[in-house]
Amino acid sequence: MGIASRFKEEKFLVAALAVAVIAYLLEHAVIGMGRGVALIAAVALVGTIVLASIRVAHHAELLAVKVGDPYGTMILTLSAVAVEVIILAIMMGGESSPTLVRDTIYSALMLDINGILGLAALLGGLKHGEQPYNDNSGKTYGVMILTAMGISMIVPEFVPSDKWHYYSAFTIVAMIALYGLFLRMQVGQHSYFFSYSYPRSERKKESPDEHGPDESAAISIATILVGVVIIGLLAEFMAAFMTEGLRDSGAPIAVTAVVVAAISAAPEILTALRAALRNRMQATVNIAMGASLSTVILTVPVMEAIALYTGQPFIMAMTPVQTVMVTITLIAAAINLNDGETNAIEGMTHFILFATFVMLTALGL
Repeated sequence: MGIASRFKEEKFLVAALAVAVIAYLLEHAVIGMGRGVALIAAVALVGTIVLASIRVAHHAELLAVKVGDPYGTMILTLSAVAVEVIILAIMMGGESSPTLVRDTIYSALMLDINGILGLAALLGGLKHGEQPYNDNSGKTYGVMILTAMGISMIVPEFVPSDKWHYYSAFTIVAMIALYGLFLRMQVGQHSYFFSYSYPRSERKKESPDEHGPDESAAISIATILVGVVIIGLLAEFMAAFMTEGLRDSGAPIAVTAVVVAAISAAPEILTALRAALRNRMQATVNIAMGASLSTVILTVPVMEAIALYTGQPFIMAMTPVQTVMVTITLIAAAINLNDGETNAIEGMTHFILFATFVMLTALGL
């Protein structure tokens, strides 16, 4: 593929880079025009980031197809988490809420498990009935998410404020240890936990051209890296515009966190829904649950390290409402992902929990 064709293929990333340059040149002028203009600019940048994220996810999906599960979905979730961590790190450097990290991780969990998995299981169940997957994956993801959330976002409520840095350092070590062992399991001796062998007749239904023209892994990796850099640039200006646009507006503080979580989850939603509608529920479970686990277990140590470096702690302990919602979600997931098959009823239960999360956010809770 020639250079001109490559630029045409990556028109979204090229457009995103152009928008970043324009934002750099007009940043002070836009902020000087008032909150309304700044908010419109922030919304435009959010849309641009989502388009760039979709291209990043596309190339991550190409790599995923080449290497297969569980490596494939791991690449997808890691690329999404990388985008989220970059946006959070940039936004925490400005005038952001000390609860932004906590609220973003909580929002991501609600979006991934209740939103993505719930909607995918609902639509897939209505189309295919019961959809099989490897129940070992659901159980493993569930207990890992529960442990990581408990250590990083429930226990901190009981840690004295003058000892936060000790527990912060412990949290970093604990998350790295958990993820290190999990990664070894996922790509090593227990990799079969995260894959499912579909009947041969089902595999034939896959179209070889489904993911577009064959591209080398090097091109996909390079495009992912370039895309992440562009997203980081856009996120810096989005943070400035959103902070100015929401200043003294009375909007719930959690709105920014929901936006950050939604940006990183947008490409995953499309991939998970496509997998469910093709009766590939294993990929959907890996994406939704894997994204939730990766968000907690990778975002927490990075952000805690930033807190230790700056000497400014974040508020990581969840509110009572958040704790209740996470508890209900993980209990429902433990029950629903226990038998190796999903159906529309199970999907509906999670989707109603997602609707509840949206309602509570709108109420400022």
